[in-house]
Amino acid sequence: MKRIKAIYPGSFDPPTNGHLDLIERGSKIFDELVVAILRNPEKDPLFSLSDRRQMLESMTAGFDNVSVDTFHGLTVDYALRVEAQAILRGIRAISDYEYELQMALMNRKLQPGLETVFMMPAEKYSYLSSRLVREVAELGGSIDCLVPELVAQKLREKMDVAHKFTAADAADRQEAELKAAERMTRESVTSERAIAERGASERRTKPRKRKS
Repeated sequence: MKRIKAIYPGSFDPPTNGHLDLIERGSKIFDELVVAILRNPEKDPLFSLSDRRQMLESMTAGFDNVSVDTFHGLTVDYALRVEAQAILRGIRAISDYEYELQMALMNRKLQPGLETVFMMPAEKYSYLSSRLVREVAELGGSIDCLVPELVAQKLREKMDVAHKFTAADAADRQEAELKAAERMTRESVTSERAIAERGASERRTKPRKRKS
């Protein structure tokens, strides 16, 4: 019987419980599942490629038929390199479907032998995305129910560092503003003093009119 190998591509920045849900269910459908992290040099990710790989490897350690890899370029080219027969994709809403349908049709055009398998997420993760998780974390909201514990810890560390830098920048700006205000005050006092001294000097040197 032929073994079916699939890839689950994405940026996973960061990995979420929704990703883990699809990985777990995909591992039951396919004989082998490769979680493939896309390397996109044009984007500025929150987590480095090595961080994302480390988190995903920890998250999937309990699945014997799941591995984690990285790739760049076309997904279909990577699928051919690893001899995969299918691409696993998650669909959360109608807007996802329109985009994913276009991608699936293009991938079929590029590689007719490669199938795309769509899976709906668990209802409790139907709204969840990496972008929303980043926004909630940046605004100080609770992310414990949105991502695995390891990812939540990494996010908090990232946000703590970012907040420290933000606080430090604010303090530096405030100090610079105070110094600028003090300098302007000193310059203003100096200027007023110079004007007063010049006026006094002019009055002293101005000849007095004699009475007739």
